[in-house]
Amino acid sequence: MLSEKFGHALDKPLEKLARKIPFSPNELSIAGFLVTLLACYILSFDLLWGGILILGGALFDLLDGIVARTQNRMTRFGAFLDSVLDRYSDAFILLAIAYNMGNIPNATGVMLSLGTLLGSFLISYSRARAEGIGEECKYGIMERPERLILLSIGTISGFIIPALWVLVVLTNFTVMQRIYYVWNATSK
Repeated sequence: MLSEKFGHALDKPLEKLARKIPFSPNELSIAGFLVTLLACYILSFDLLWGGILILGGALFDLLDGIVARTQNRMTRFGAFLDSVLDRYSDAFILLAIAYNMGNIPNATGVMLSLGTLLGSFLISYSRARAEGIGEECKYGIMERPERLILLSIGTISGFIIPALWVLVVLTNFTVMQRIYYVWNATSK
């Protein structure tokens, strides 16, 4: 949703900065992943600071694409690497939150985290499978930027359980949206 409406909106404002960044898009993707791993470690015992670091990892994720486009360094491998690291990041973030919830103990929080993880992976999988049959499918309400924003808000504000409820419902709803979209596109 945000990607569809604002996908490259920051390219122009950040173009001068992106041209000066001496790192490759792949190096930025890896750096963002490492920041996210640190965030996950911290999330396992401190949601506030872990949530702040999620935003740091997301900044690198934003910059890698802008650098690739503005420096004309887009590659198929770079897109693949970024996508795989994003999936790892999503999994580690939600597993770290589940671990944190398990230590409280909050079984509802654990189950919501794992349900969100399932929905997040199926969002990606449904897009990949749609593309595998020749249908572009970037459709849906809860793509990765929305998930990261909502997770960050939930962890930083202390309202992680309400955020997880919204996420578990909307990630799985997004999968249903994509199923319907592909069904509709392929049944004509």
